[in-house]
Amino acid sequence: MAHSTATRNKAGQHCPHPLRLPRDRPPRAVLDVSALPTAPGSARAWTRRVLREWQLPALTDTAELVVSELTTNAVLASRGPGRPFIRLTLAMDHGELAISVRDHCPGAPKPGNAAADDETGRGLLLVEAVSSRSGWYPSEDGTPGKVVWAVLSG
Repeated sequence: MAHSTATRNKAGQHCPHPLRLPRDRPPRAVLDVSALPTAPGSARAWTRRVLREWQLPALTDTAELVVSELTTNAVLASRGPGRPFIRLTLAMDHGELAISVRDHCPGAPKPGNAAADDETGRGLLLVEAVSSRSGWYPSEDGTPGKVVWAVLSG
């Protein structure tokens, strides 16, 4: 009996050093949200929290703007039955924040041709203006859809 108690105590010892992730692994976060009108607000709030955790306050305002525009476009493109979510990914590497949003609408994103008094149609142009680079690519898993991305320099 004494032997099993000693073994049990040894197995339950407190570890003074917490588990640490490898330092060479860049931070990455993924959020799946329903393609609903509330998605852009949820995506902005989530982005703000993630960047606060990553200690990137200088990128927060611009990142929220890009996330809002890309998420809004993805929601509009993904509406309809059988398209349950859009995926927002944030990844930090080499001093750059990559923001990507996957939707379920095939085809290239098209910048709007907004008139001076229009309230919509400028999102992709705005993303291009505030990012270091941006673009899109077709879904890599063979399903309909695309990923629209932008990179912000830190």
